[in-house]
Amino acid sequence: MVVSLAAAVALTAGSCAKSEDDTASDGTSSAAADAAQKVASPAPGGKTCTVDAYGGAKSDLKTATVGFSQSEKEANPFRIAETQSIEDEAEKRGVRLLTANAQSQFSKQISDVQDLLAKGADLLVIAPLNSDGWDPVLQAAAAKKVPIVTIDRKINATACKDYVSFIASDFVEQGRRAADQMIEATGGKGEAAILLGSAGNNVTTERTKGFKDRIAAKAPGLEVVFEQTGDFAREKGQQVTEQLIQSKPGIKGIYAENDEMGLGAVAALKGAGKKAGDVEIVTVDGTRNAVQGIVDGWISGVVESNPRFGPLAFQTLDSFTKGESVAQDIVIEDSAYTAANAKAGIGRAY
Repeated sequence: MVVSLAAAVALTAGSCAKSEDDTASDGTSSAAADAAQKVASPAPGGKTCTVDAYGGAKSDLKTATVGFSQSEKEANPFRIAETQSIEDEAEKRGVRLLTANAQSQFSKQISDVQDLLAKGADLLVIAPLNSDGWDPVLQAAAAKKVPIVTIDRKINATACKDYVSFIASDFVEQGRRAADQMIEATGGKGEAAILLGSAGNNVTTERTKGFKDRIAAKAPGLEVVFEQTGDFAREKGQQVTEQLIQSKPGIKGIYAENDEMGLGAVAALKGAGKKAGDVEIVTVDGTRNAVQGIVDGWISGVVESNPRFGPLAFQTLDSFTKGESVAQDIVIEDSAYTAANAKAGIGRAY
């Protein structure tokens, strides 16, 4: 499936996710089966950006140097897949790529991006660690008229002034889809817990909102009785779940806002002598270990958060540098895994 920017922008209304019945032969969604998404004309009414509006000059992506700033340690499979997608697309297009990894330190990410600019980056792709605190980078990039595309997490700044486009999943919709899976797994009744992601970024806020709003609307008998941050980390997710099952022994479902925390929850349940299925776990990401958890019976469902930003990021930059309009907000399509497709689709997981 080829996904246009017009379709992507239209998906922000909440329909970005394909239904779980729209599957390819390996059991994953047809959207997830094709990462080579193409950016075309923006949707009518969507906010767009051009070189003229941004302030700059047309250029040729093929002769440009692109700097990529990764935010987190690449122990997380999402980050590994994300970086690989950027590197693969740069190689495919013959574009010179400079990379830096902030190792989960925000101060280092700021200096990393400043260093990429100093090394001659003409364009930037940034996977932000935090949403705030980017003024030094934005000012430096503006001084050199270097366009910025952000992926996965949003920078709190002005689109088509401080950055060109933001490419990400619809995180609110991810929360809704996770709630749907939780409702199905639990029958919509009982006590549920949320393992929150890191504080201070839009991913956590939006995944929480989507989940809680859907539960309130569709399953008022399913009560969220526990919320605590696991910082998107497996070890912290395990620690929080250990506390959870001590304080709430009757917990029926756990919504982990990423797979790593969900896998930590599985470890905690195993350590407490629980059996697969005693507590329903729903996670977001789509890593291979989490999908295997479905096959093994420990995880009820996984909503994919697609990390394969390379094609969309580079096509956005290509269109922009040619003088074409590009959307300020672009939604990448996500798949989902359940007991019905996990075994067949595990090869697609990252």
